[in-house]
Amino acid sequence: MKITDIFKQQKRTFSFEFFPPRDEISALDFGINIGQLINLEPSFVTVTYGAGGSTQERTFAIVDYLHNKIGLTCMAHYTCVNASKEKISEDIKYLSRIGIENLMLLRGDPPQGMNKFMDNVDGFNHASDLISFVKKLGKFCVGAATYPEKHLEAKDIEEDLHYLKIKLKAGADFLVTQLFFINDLYFDFVELIKKHGINCRIIPGIIPITNFKQIKKFISLTGATIPEEIISQIEPYQDNPEKTYQIGLDFAIKQCRDLLNRGAPGLHFYTLNKSRAAVEIFESITYEIKKSRI
Repeated sequence: MKITDIFKQQKRTFSFEFFPPRDEISALDFGINIGQLINLEPSFVTVTYGAGGSTQERTFAIVDYLHNKIGLTCMAHYTCVNASKEKISEDIKYLSRIGIENLMLLRGDPPQGMNKFMDNVDGFNHASDLISFVKKLGKFCVGAATYPEKHLEAKDIEEDLHYLKIKLKAGADFLVTQLFFINDLYFDFVELIKKHGINCRIIPGIIPITNFKQIKKFISLTGATIPEEIISQIEPYQDNPEKTYQIGLDFAIKQCRDLLNRGAPGLHFYTLNKSRAAVEIFESITYEIKKSRI
């Protein structure tokens, strides 16, 4: 089923993102996590892969398994970094053959060991070009990324909106946000882009902060603003994993409940392949979720 068809049935969607396990132990953890999260009846799941296209084959295998063996509506991530037009065409045709109708199309991260993008003369350098190309290959439902606090490479929000419009014109059907921690930034962003004529569904992307190192990493990679209140709460307990986890979880529950109560069209969880936090958040906001599914 296409995710846009799910939108017609569900006022709000609840979804999870995974990445392929790296080894046997990770695979075991992954299986346990999938088993726990299936019980939450997700609207759909997404599977990503490593920088520069690494782990892509494992991503395709997991997408095939989750979609065709488990029966989940599955969206495969696909990036244009390091991919030629010929490879893209072959990969997309393969995903179509195994029944995948939903794609999250992104530029992607530079290959490991590189801190900047190299010109892709045989393929594409922007997500919008990839979206346009893939839309010509089949009738896919396409998701794209957006940034409530603007992309790090954009000089200002207006430039970021300019490129967002190009992605939507190329054929993106809905948007999932980069992680954020201040809900007002999300709602202000949604109102702003509506004024620019953008009316597609914009699903907030959520990640619970469960350790102090994550905070520093998220700031450096995404530019996301993290409230001083949570930093000041977690920092004194940065060497106490359980206390840090609980503080981060409590904040995430509060954030998710507020998003739903203020009208967000669902939640998309970046699970980092850890189900515990997602399960506990769901259990804490069961009332809001049940209202969404009536």
